[in-house]
Amino acid sequence: MSTSGNPYSGKLILVVDDEPRMIKFVQFNLELDGFRVASAGNGLEAVDKVRTHLPDLVILDVMMPQMDGFEALARIRAVSEVPIIMLTVKDEEDDKHLAFNAGADDYLTKPFSPRELGDRVKAVLRRSTGPSSTATEVIEVDERLQIDFARREVLVEGERVNLRPTEWRLLYHLVQNANWVMTSEMILQKVWGYEYEDDVQLLRIYIAYLRGKIEIDTSDPQYIITDRGVGYRFAMPDKS
Repeated sequence: MSTSGNPYSGKLILVVDDEPRMIKFVQFNLELDGFRVASAGNGLEAVDKVRTHLPDLVILDVMMPQMDGFEALARIRAVSEVPIIMLTVKDEEDDKHLAFNAGADDYLTKPFSPRELGDRVKAVLRRSTGPSSTATEVIEVDERLQIDFARREVLVEGERVNLRPTEWRLLYHLVQNANWVMTSEMILQKVWGYEYEDDVQLLRIYIAYLRGKIEIDTSDPQYIITDRGVGYRFAMPDKS
């Protein structure tokens, strides 16, 4: 199959699963999209191959013997910021929260279609490059919160706050549309891609993460305001 003009052609994906049939299924479909594929049968092998192969993205199964996917994720995150998609047979909010909090970039529930797999992989690779902004100004929201777009830094009470790439993208789009209510679907499309426009649960999780890093009181947020049933608004004070 020709991959001419394919921006993902040659990208290396590491697939980690203890089921050889699943590895073959994922590998076959990713190779049709022009990706190169390496594989690992357990978490320890995955950590080693992240170091030696330097993949562009890792697809990591949760349910594995000896070392489960969450422990493997923690070990990979200790040595690499490579994008990671978790695979699981479960579809529970607690598991999603645990995966994202541990540093996963996405979460895909088995069974899934080849198209969904390819769309998710491409979406994660797209957003791993960060927002394509030419903004250079430092925005002083108030005395407590400043955002430096050029350096991709957020200062809360003078202290730098570390944001993960997805958290930064979320804040970026909210601030760029300050004082306007963005629908949940609009935010999901801009931050994650059109493949995620219905995943309101995912958005709620990341809104909670971001509030936890910039708000004084997450139960009474002053920056990221919820418009129930619609979406979210970043409140920018009127300094006129």
